[in-house]
Amino acid sequence: MDTWVWIVIAAAAAVVLVALLALWVSSRRRRSHLQDRFGPEYDRTVADSKRRRDAERELAEREARREEMDVRPLSSAARDRYRSEWESLQARFVDDPNGSVRQADSLLVRALDEMGYELDDDPDRRAADVSVDHPEVVDRYRHGHAMLKATDGDDGTENLRKAMIDFRAVFEEVVEEERPVTA
Repeated sequence: MDTWVWIVIAAAAAVVLVALLALWVSSRRRRSHLQDRFGPEYDRTVADSKRRRDAERELAEREARREEMDVRPLSSAARDRYRSEWESLQARFVDDPNGSVRQADSLLVRALDEMGYELDDDPDRRAADVSVDHPEVVDRYRHGHAMLKATDGDDGTENLRKAMIDFRAVFEEVVEEERPVTA
């Protein structure tokens, strides 16, 4: 074989190796970014998915959707209003646990809406959108909804109590916190 043929083969192999290395580095950067951004939500999404690539694609889509929203922190007046409403509904929990928990969920939805999240009636979609900015508590939001659905039977009040505690954790993170929302 001619020397030039070997040079072309070696050059092509080098190009392929560089391309593979660049693809690997890009994938590692993307994974690292998503892990940093989503924290425990990254691990949950990967565990729930058949393939890591599918989970990472879903998280990247959430991030892109969130970037299209005009999410902003609540004003101090709005935070005070929501705090007051929260304290009122929490005080009613003893007399009306079911109504209080449903109002707590509704209050969270109203606050998220006022912050600029594009919300619909699907709690899973809301959780996905909120997970971009608040990955530390989004699982509590999901758990609160699961407890709310599981209120039938003997442990209904206990499930409502758990839901209220979960919603309070989300409320404190989303409404009480004054840090700017990340874009």
